Order: sequence, then C-alpha cells, then structure tokens
Amino acid sequence: MELTVTINGKQYKALKGEYILSVARRNHVLIPSICHHEGISGLSCCRLCIVEVNEGQDNRVVTSCVYPLSRDCEVFTESEKIKRIRQTILSMLHDRAPEDQRINSLCSIYKVPKNTRFEKPVPGQAYEPEQAGKSVSGKPALAKEKCVLCALCVNACASLGSGAISSVNRGIDKRVSTPYDEASRDCIGCGSCARVCPTAAIICTEENGVRSIWNQDFELLSCDCCKKAFATRPEMEKAQADSGDKRQICGDCRKKESSDVLARAFGERLIHQD
Repeated sequence: MELTVTINGKQYKALKGEYILSVARRNHVLIPSICHHEGISGLSCCRLCIVEVNEGQDNRVVTSCVYPLSRDCEVFTESEKIKRIRQTILSMLHDRAPEDQRINSLCSIYKVPKNTRFEKPVPGQAYEPEQAGKSVSGKPALAKEKCVLCALCVNACASLGSGAISSVNRGIDKRVSTPYDEASRDCIGCGSCARVCPTAAIICTEENGVRSIWNQDFELLSCDCCKKAFATRPEMEKAQADSGDKRQICGDCRKKESSDVLARAFGERLIHQD
C-alpha cells in the first residue's frame, strides 16, 4: 500500500510500514543520527533522529528510525521544538564523547550552548574519566571519552552469533566490554564491532600480521590469491563453516572472482546472440 508523506512541506511516496528515516534518506532529506546503520535493524538509542509527526491529530515527537508509517502524515524534521530537544541530546552526547568530530560538528550546526549540567563527577567519585576504556589487564579496549553507548557494536557482534561483548554496569558507569573485562572465548577478532562504531571508540590495531582487539591478539591469515593478511584464524574458520567454501580468499579477491564470472557469462551470451 502506497502512502503520501509530507516532509517539511514536500510530498514523497512511501510504503506502509516503512520507517520515516528510510523515506527521508531515500529522498535526501537530512535527519541526523548516530546509532542508525543500514545493516542493523533500528536501535533508537541516540534519539537524534527525532521528528514531529502529524497523522490527523496533534503533533507528537517520535524516533524516526523505528517509527513505521501506517497512514498519510506530515513530518517536521527541523521544528523549533525538535531543535530544542536535539540541543539537549547533543549536550549529553558531547559530554559523553567530547572528542568525536561528528558530534562536535552537529553541536556547531545546532548551536548547542556550553552546558555544565551534564559534567562528570570529580575524580574520586563513582566514575573517573582517566579509568575509562581500561581493562583489568591494563590494556585499552575502548578509546577514552568516545563511546556513546549506541549499541551498534553489541548488535553487530550478536548478529554474527558471537555475543562476545555487551553493555555492563548501569548509570554513569555503563559501558561496553567483554565479560569481566577479560579476553572473551567467543570473540573471533573479526573487527565488525569496530567497523560499525560511529565514533571510532573501539580500539582495533593491526601490526606485523597481528590484529589486537578487546584485550586479545589474533594472528592474521593471508589471502590465497593476493597474499594480503585479511582475517583471523577463528574468523576464517567460522566463515568456512558458514559458507562451505574451504578456500582462504579475501573480500576484494572474492568480488573480483564474481565479477570475472559475470563478465564471462555475459560475454558468452553476447557472442551467442551475434
């Protein structure tokens, strides 16, 4: 069923059940978001993508990444009310991750005033910034003052079936970590969590054929075709078990292989047509 959605005065077509954020992005309407990722279902954690919706009654504020359309409606992405709420949200996000460039840029766009309301406790209280990102072993797991608790990393890990990381503690001490801050037996070192992290909070390094992430060091295996180091042994074993393909080939070479197969197939078809 096709619907008509009016966003900031302009009409767009949408399907029933489609999320407002999806409609907006398809039509190049900017709605800021940090926790949204195309490969992971809506999380509604950062709340930056809030909009005002009118479906025939009073306007109400909804989170656009998880709000499904059910009827024709009018959406306002930059009303004065939404701007005020976004300023408050950005104040809290900036206090949580003051070094993140995207958050700083949004603070500048929305003219977020300096606010001491959300400042962290002084050293000696429950949360001490200098201890953030430190594991029991002393090895850094998260970059200090960058994690905004969007849960993208946790969901990416869970979608792979690993579940090696999760959010721990509560309140101002809440953070993402492995169980007891120790090396997790479930972690395969794939780095998916680091790739989806919007603020580069997860520390993942590669040096001398070794990938270090979440307090563990993983030996990197080389591609059979290009010889480039690209995957850890546990990651490769899981990929081979899931796909049934026992070859050791990186993503770039696999794409090239698929392209060559398609080129040969279409080339032969064109020859036969001639």
